Amino acid sequence: MDLWFKEIDASKSGLTFKVEKVLFSQKTPFQRIDVFETEFYGNVLVLDGCVQITQKDEFVYHEMLAHVPLYSHPNPRDVLIIGGGDGGTAREVFKHPEVGHLDLVEIDEVVIEVARRYFPEVSCELDNPLLTILPTDGIEFIKTKKDAYDVILVDSTDPVGPAEGLITSTFYHDAFQALREDGIIAVQAESPFFYPDWVTKIHQNLRNVFPLVKLYLSYTPTYPGGLWTFAYASKGIDPINDFDSSRVPSTTSFRYYTPSLHTASFQLPAFVQNLCR
Repeated sequence: MDLWFKEIDASKSGLTFKVEKVLFSQKTPFQRIDVFETEFYGNVLVLDGCVQITQKDEFVYHEMLAHVPLYSHPNPRDVLIIGGGDGGTAREVFKHPEVGHLDLVEIDEVVIEVARRYFPEVSCELDNPLLTILPTDGIEFIKTKKDAYDVILVDSTDPVGPAEGLITSTFYHDAFQALREDGIIAVQAESPFFYPDWVTKIHQNLRNVFPLVKLYLSYTPTYPGGLWTFAYASKGIDPINDFDSSRVPSTTSFRYYTPSLHTASFQLPAFVQNLCR
Protein backbone atom coordinates (compact mmCIF):
# COMPACT_ATOMS: atom_id res chain seq x y z
CA MET A 1 0.00 0.00 0.00
CA ASP A 2 1.29 3.45 -0.93
CA LEU A 3 -1.14 5.76 0.89
CA TRP A 4 -0.32 9.41 1.60
CA PHE A 5 -2.23 11.98 3.62
CA LYS A 6 -2.27 15.59 2.43
CA GLU A 7 -3.56 18.61 4.33
CA ILE A 8 -3.83 21.51 1.89
CA ASP A 9 -4.97 24.91 3.17
CA ALA A 10 -6.03 28.15 1.48
CA SER A 11 -2.41 28.92 0.52
CA LYS A 12 -2.47 25.84 -1.75
CA SER A 13 0.36 24.35 0.32
CA GLY A 14 0.41 22.10 3.32
CA LEU A 15 1.57 18.95 5.06
CA THR A 16 1.95 15.46 3.72
CA PHE A 17 3.03 12.17 5.24
CA LYS A 18 2.95 8.48 4.39
CA VAL A 19 0.22 6.46 6.08
CA GLU A 20 1.15 2.98 7.23
CA LYS A 21 -2.37 2.07 8.34
CA VAL A 22 -5.81 3.68 8.74
CA LEU A 23 -6.72 2.91 12.35
CA PHE A 24 -10.07 4.71 12.57
CA SER A 25 -12.43 6.69 10.35
CA GLN A 26 -15.90 7.91 11.27
CA LYS A 27 -18.24 10.80 10.50
CA THR A 28 -19.88 12.00 13.69
CA PRO A 29 -22.71 14.55 13.96
CA PHE A 30 -20.00 17.18 14.47
CA GLN A 31 -17.03 16.27 12.25
CA ARG A 32 -15.09 13.58 10.47
CA ILE A 33 -12.53 11.84 12.66
CA ASP A 34 -9.58 9.91 11.25
CA VAL A 35 -6.64 8.25 12.99
CA PHE A 36 -3.60 7.23 10.95
CA GLU A 37 -0.57 5.19 11.92
CA THR A 38 2.61 6.70 10.47
CA GLU A 39 6.26 5.74 10.71
CA PHE A 40 7.63 9.18 11.62
CA TYR A 41 4.83 10.95 13.51
CA GLY A 42 3.35 7.89 15.22
CA ASN A 43 -0.44 7.95 15.46
CA VAL A 44 -2.05 11.08 14.03
CA LEU A 45 -5.49 12.48 14.89
CA VAL A 46 -7.19 14.31 12.00
CA LEU A 47 -10.47 16.23 12.32
CA ASP A 48 -12.22 17.31 9.12
CA GLY A 49 -9.00 16.84 7.19
CA CYS A 50 -6.84 18.92 9.56
CA VAL A 51 -4.12 17.46 11.76
CA GLN A 52 -4.93 18.01 15.44
CA ILE A 53 -2.24 16.05 17.25
CA THR A 54 0.54 13.58 16.52
CA GLN A 55 2.36 11.40 19.00
CA LYS A 56 5.61 12.98 17.79
CA ASP A 57 4.97 16.64 18.63
CA GLU A 58 1.73 17.01 20.63
CA PHE A 59 3.66 17.86 23.80
CA VAL A 60 4.66 21.27 22.45
CA TYR A 61 1.13 22.57 22.00
CA HIS A 62 -0.31 21.06 25.17
CA GLU A 63 2.52 22.22 27.43
CA MET A 64 2.43 25.78 26.17
CA LEU A 65 -1.35 26.12 26.26
CA ALA A 66 -1.48 24.88 29.86
CA HIS A 67 1.66 25.93 31.70
CA VAL A 68 2.00 29.56 30.66
CA PRO A 69 -1.35 30.57 32.23
CA LEU A 70 -1.21 28.07 35.10
CA TYR A 71 2.24 29.18 36.26
CA SER A 72 1.22 32.82 35.84
CA HIS A 73 -1.72 32.37 38.22
CA PRO A 74 -0.69 32.25 41.92
CA ASN A 75 -3.22 29.57 42.91
CA PRO A 76 -5.09 27.85 40.04
CA ARG A 77 -7.58 25.71 41.95
CA ASP A 78 -10.48 25.42 39.50
CA VAL A 79 -9.78 25.07 35.79
CA LEU A 80 -11.97 24.75 32.70
CA ILE A 81 -10.91 23.30 29.36
CA ILE A 82 -13.18 23.92 26.37
CA GLY A 83 -12.41 21.35 23.68
CA GLY A 84 -9.36 19.24 24.33
CA GLY A 85 -11.10 15.89 24.08
CA ASP A 86 -7.80 14.16 23.31
CA GLY A 87 -6.82 14.75 26.95
CA GLY A 88 -3.42 16.32 26.33
CA THR A 89 -4.20 19.64 27.96
CA ALA A 90 -5.82 17.87 30.92
CA ARG A 91 -2.65 15.79 31.32
CA GLU A 92 -0.62 18.98 31.65
CA VAL A 93 -3.11 20.68 34.00
CA PHE A 94 -2.80 17.84 36.48
CA LYS A 95 0.94 18.47 36.77
CA HIS A 96 -0.10 21.43 38.93
CA PRO A 97 -0.80 20.18 42.48
CA GLU A 98 -2.87 23.27 43.31
CA VAL A 99 -5.59 22.17 40.90
CA GLY A 100 -8.49 20.73 42.87
CA HIS A 101 -11.01 20.37 40.07
CA LEU A 102 -10.99 20.39 36.28
CA ASP A 103 -14.02 20.58 33.99
CA LEU A 104 -13.46 19.39 30.42
CA VAL A 105 -16.21 20.43 27.99
CA GLU A 106 -15.97 18.43 24.76
CA ILE A 107 -18.91 18.46 22.37
CA ASP A 108 -17.90 15.29 20.50
CA GLU A 109 -17.62 12.25 22.77
CA VAL A 110 -16.13 10.17 19.95
CA VAL A 111 -12.95 12.27 20.17
CA ILE A 112 -12.57 11.15 23.78
CA GLU A 113 -13.18 7.50 22.87
CA VAL A 114 -10.63 7.66 20.06
CA ALA A 115 -8.04 9.31 22.31
CA ARG A 116 -8.44 6.63 24.96
CA ARG A 117 -7.91 3.90 22.37
CA TYR A 118 -5.19 5.29 20.11
CA PHE A 119 -3.41 7.95 22.21
CA PRO A 120 -3.08 6.45 25.71
CA GLU A 121 -0.06 8.59 26.59
CA VAL A 122 -2.08 11.73 25.76
CA SER A 123 -5.39 10.70 27.33
CA CYS A 124 -3.82 9.22 30.47
CA GLU A 125 -5.52 11.67 32.89
CA LEU A 126 -9.06 11.39 31.53
CA ASP A 127 -9.96 9.08 34.42
CA ASN A 128 -8.51 11.38 37.07
CA PRO A 129 -11.08 11.68 39.91
CA LEU A 130 -10.59 15.46 39.92
CA LEU A 131 -11.81 15.63 36.31
CA THR A 132 -15.42 16.06 35.18
CA ILE A 133 -16.06 15.41 31.48
CA LEU A 134 -19.04 17.34 30.15
CA PRO A 135 -20.19 16.30 26.64
CA THR A 136 -21.85 19.58 25.69
CA ASP A 137 -21.39 22.81 23.76
CA GLY A 138 -18.76 24.99 25.41
CA ILE A 139 -20.34 28.18 24.08
CA GLU A 140 -23.60 27.42 25.87
CA PHE A 141 -21.95 25.90 28.93
CA ILE A 142 -19.89 28.94 29.79
CA LYS A 143 -22.98 31.16 29.84
CA THR A 144 -24.14 29.30 32.95
CA LYS A 145 -20.97 29.97 34.98
CA LYS A 146 -20.16 33.02 37.13
CA ASP A 147 -16.98 33.46 39.18
CA ALA A 148 -16.36 29.72 38.88
CA TYR A 149 -12.82 29.33 37.50
CA ASP A 150 -9.31 30.59 38.07
CA VAL A 151 -8.09 29.58 34.60
CA ILE A 152 -9.92 28.80 31.34
CA LEU A 153 -8.09 27.05 28.48
CA VAL A 154 -9.67 27.02 25.02
CA ASP A 155 -8.24 23.99 23.21
CA SER A 156 -10.32 24.27 20.06
CA THR A 157 -10.18 23.37 16.40
CA ASP A 158 -9.85 26.07 13.74
CA PRO A 159 -12.58 28.73 14.14
CA VAL A 160 -14.87 27.54 11.38
CA GLY A 161 -18.37 26.11 11.65
CA PRO A 162 -19.49 25.63 15.26
CA ALA A 163 -16.03 26.56 16.58
CA GLU A 164 -16.29 30.04 15.03
CA GLY A 165 -18.29 31.11 18.07
CA LEU A 166 -15.29 30.43 20.31
CA ILE A 167 -13.43 33.53 19.08
CA THR A 168 -16.21 36.13 19.36
CA SER A 169 -16.36 39.02 21.80
CA THR A 170 -19.59 37.53 23.12
CA PHE A 171 -17.87 34.27 24.06
CA TYR A 172 -14.96 36.14 25.64
CA HIS A 173 -17.42 38.24 27.66
CA ASP A 174 -19.02 35.06 28.96
CA ALA A 175 -15.57 33.72 29.81
CA PHE A 176 -14.77 36.95 31.67
CA GLN A 177 -17.90 36.44 33.78
CA ALA A 178 -16.99 32.80 34.44
CA LEU A 179 -13.55 33.77 35.74
CA ARG A 180 -12.81 34.91 39.28
CA GLU A 181 -11.38 38.36 39.98
CA ASP A 182 -7.79 37.21 39.28
CA GLY A 183 -8.79 34.91 36.40
CA ILE A 184 -6.82 34.07 33.27
CA ILE A 185 -7.86 32.69 29.90
CA ALA A 186 -5.51 31.21 27.30
CA VAL A 187 -6.61 30.21 23.80
CA GLN A 188 -4.95 28.69 20.78
CA ALA A 189 -4.72 31.59 18.35
CA GLU A 190 -3.70 30.07 15.00
CA SER A 191 -0.83 30.48 12.52
CA PRO A 192 0.51 34.01 11.95
CA PHE A 193 1.85 32.96 8.54
CA PHE A 194 -1.20 31.14 7.17
CA TYR A 195 -4.11 32.64 9.14
CA PRO A 196 -3.09 36.18 10.15
CA ASP A 197 -6.68 37.43 10.00
CA TRP A 198 -7.71 34.91 12.64
CA VAL A 199 -4.78 35.93 14.85
CA THR A 200 -5.82 39.57 14.60
CA LYS A 201 -9.50 38.83 15.21
CA ILE A 202 -8.81 36.73 18.29
CA HIS A 203 -6.51 39.39 19.73
CA GLN A 204 -8.94 42.24 19.01
CA ASN A 205 -11.96 40.44 20.40
CA LEU A 206 -10.10 39.59 23.59
CA ARG A 207 -9.04 43.24 23.94
CA ASN A 208 -12.69 44.23 23.67
CA VAL A 209 -13.26 42.39 26.97
CA PHE A 210 -10.05 41.88 28.97
CA PRO A 211 -7.79 44.65 30.31
CA LEU A 212 -4.59 42.69 29.64
CA VAL A 213 -4.01 40.69 26.44
CA LYS A 214 -0.72 39.33 25.08
CA LEU A 215 0.26 36.85 22.38
CA TYR A 216 2.91 34.19 22.85
CA LEU A 217 4.50 31.64 20.53
CA SER A 218 5.56 28.04 20.19
CA TYR A 219 6.75 25.81 17.36
CA THR A 220 4.78 22.70 16.36
CA PRO A 221 6.08 21.07 13.15
CA THR A 222 2.76 19.55 12.02
CA TYR A 223 0.76 22.79 12.35
CA PRO A 224 0.56 25.14 9.32
CA GLY A 225 3.82 27.05 9.11
CA GLY A 226 5.17 25.49 12.32
CA LEU A 227 5.07 28.81 14.20
CA TRP A 228 1.93 28.93 16.36
CA THR A 229 0.33 31.64 18.46
CA PHE A 230 -1.54 31.54 21.73
CA ALA A 231 -3.45 34.43 23.27
CA TYR A 232 -3.20 35.12 26.99
CA ALA A 233 -5.79 37.40 28.60
CA SER A 234 -6.42 38.24 32.23
CA LYS A 235 -8.21 40.57 34.59
CA GLY A 236 -4.85 41.89 35.77
CA ILE A 237 -2.17 39.21 36.20
CA ASP A 238 0.77 39.87 33.89
CA PRO A 239 2.41 36.67 32.56
CA ILE A 240 5.86 38.27 32.60
CA ASN A 241 5.98 40.77 35.49
CA ASP A 242 3.88 38.60 37.83
CA PHE A 243 5.48 35.29 36.86
CA ASP A 244 7.31 33.60 39.74
CA SER A 245 9.70 31.11 38.18
CA SER A 246 10.41 29.54 41.59
CA ARG A 247 6.97 27.90 41.41
CA VAL A 248 8.17 25.70 38.55
CA PRO A 249 9.66 22.50 40.00
CA SER A 250 13.29 21.86 39.16
CA THR A 251 12.39 18.26 38.35
CA THR A 252 9.54 18.12 35.85
CA SER A 253 8.27 15.92 33.05
CA PHE A 254 8.16 18.82 30.60
CA ARG A 255 9.68 18.36 27.17
CA TYR A 256 9.21 21.89 25.82
CA TYR A 257 8.15 24.35 28.52
CA THR A 258 10.81 25.95 30.73
CA PRO A 259 10.69 29.03 33.00
CA SER A 260 12.98 30.96 30.66
CA LEU A 261 10.90 29.95 27.65
CA HIS A 262 7.78 31.13 29.52
CA THR A 263 8.92 34.75 29.34
CA ALA A 264 10.78 34.42 26.04
CA SER A 265 7.65 33.16 24.26
CA PHE A 266 6.11 36.63 24.60
CA GLN A 267 8.91 38.19 22.53
CA LEU A 268 7.21 38.49 19.15
CA PRO A 269 8.68 38.94 15.68
CA ALA A 270 7.81 42.30 14.12
CA PHE A 271 5.30 40.84 11.69
CA VAL A 272 3.38 39.19 14.54
CA GLN A 273 3.43 42.41 16.55
CA ASN A 274 1.91 44.16 13.55
CA LEU A 275 -1.04 41.76 13.57
CA CYS A 276 -2.01 43.07 17.01
CA ARG A 277 -1.81 46.85 16.56
